[in-house]
Amino acid sequence: MENVVEPAFQELPASATQQLDLDQPVPSQEAFLQEFRRLLGAITLRLRQHPVIVAHTENNFDGSGVRRLLSNKFEFDKLLDSVWREVPRERKDKQASKEYLRIALDRIADSAGLPPLGAVGQVDAVVNEAFKMAKADDLRAVDEAEFKKLLTEVLGAVMLQLDASPVAVSTNTVVHEPMCTSSSSSALLSPTPLSPMVSSPASE
Repeated sequence: MENVVEPAFQELPASATQQLDLDQPVPSQEAFLQEFRRLLGAITLRLRQHPVIVAHTENNFDGSGVRRLLSNKFEFDKLLDSVWREVPRERKDKQASKEYLRIALDRIADSAGLPPLGAVGQVDAVVNEAFKMAKADDLRAVDEAEFKKLLTEVLGAVMLQLDASPVAVSTNTVVHEPMCTSSSSSALLSPTPLSPMVSSPASE
């Protein structure tokens, strides 16, 4: 908007700018379309002179990462031991509240091929459902064995749900914008139909 669209508005003749003012009534549909075409022409010219390169990637969360983690018992047990050591617990009975299950799950999300909690709404919904299925949402204190068992059950439920209904996320990131005075990038996460992972620059 700042580097392409707004400068294109400024390049239009004063009369055109006034007609495109959103606060002013448009005389006719024909007049609006005429000025809109002029604006699109100015935008096209600026993009030809200063192309914006965008990297496009698509990530499919289909539960395969969780399956790989659960199938490697040695590595998974090491991971469970690691997250349990980080969980605050009562010294007396060595128990921890179930509320820390979500923190523990977030710590191992990358190893399970899952996005961080809060990053992808569709995956968060799957995780919330998995917690309900495992009855892991109350604040009752549990010992180490039950904590690890519940975390395993939650991961298993997430895996089954994603296997049945995978979530695909498309990410578009500006990687080269010569018109910017400072380095910046913009990213958009949005659900898309399933397709293979793609990562390639494109000019707009």
